[in-house]
Amino acid sequence: MCNSIPYLGNDPDHPKGERVSENVVMKLMKPYLGKGRTVATDNFFTSLSLAKKLLECNTTLLGTMNKIRQEIPSEAKNTKGHDKCSTVVYRSHDALLMVYAPKANKAVCVLSTMHMHVRIADNRKKKPNTMTDYKRMKCAVDIMDQKVHAYTVRAGTRRWPVAVFYNLLDLAAMNAHVLYTACTGSTESRSIFLCALAGDLRHHYLQEKELKKTPRSSPSPGKKTQCQVQSHCNRNHSINMCVRERVPGGTT
Repeated sequence: MCNSIPYLGNDPDHPKGERVSENVVMKLMKPYLGKGRTVATDNFFTSLSLAKKLLECNTTLLGTMNKIRQEIPSEAKNTKGHDKCSTVVYRSHDALLMVYAPKANKAVCVLSTMHMHVRIADNRKKKPNTMTDYKRMKCAVDIMDQKVHAYTVRAGTRRWPVAVFYNLLDLAAMNAHVLYTACTGSTESRSIFLCALAGDLRHHYLQEKELKKTPRSSPSPGKKTQCQVQSHCNRNHSINMCVRERVPGGTT
């Protein structure tokens, strides 16, 4: 995982007329735009306007699309009459909308600016290449979600900031294990790594706690004398005696 943005509802900073979902994708993809990459999105983020914006930045899009989107033709929204394992393709300039029916009266919409043509697999399911490429690209995200849920620090809470914090801890531990295995070549299991990580964090926390409890040695104060100039100077006590200082034009 490289970056994330928590969804907090309407963002007053995003441009007017732009969907919140589109604004989130453009923010997350900002460091990678213009490099010929492909972004995979789910049906909450995918839209034809987002695909066109990314294409202008030399970035292609591949993602499932919700059938309630206005960009989808009415005949594609009607799932009745679709044969099992059939594929219907619609085109809008450089974007392809593929409607695949895995079952009778059920369809999945996939929008792609990555593919110029749709190829159908020569097997029983007859899946188009847009569907297989989407599952291949989304596989890493699904695996990450499965691993995070297998070992998590989450606990029941009604406070959403706490839930976000738990999720950040899980993702940070996941990233730490990935970097550890990539840098050291270790084959240590994730459960053992997390136990060692928790022990190191606990040890570091206890050390800092003990340091805060240890009283700091303060320098021994000098002999306090009564101020000779002002009766209320530092509560009428001073380490060094105040003396008069001659300045031009008068005395202090």
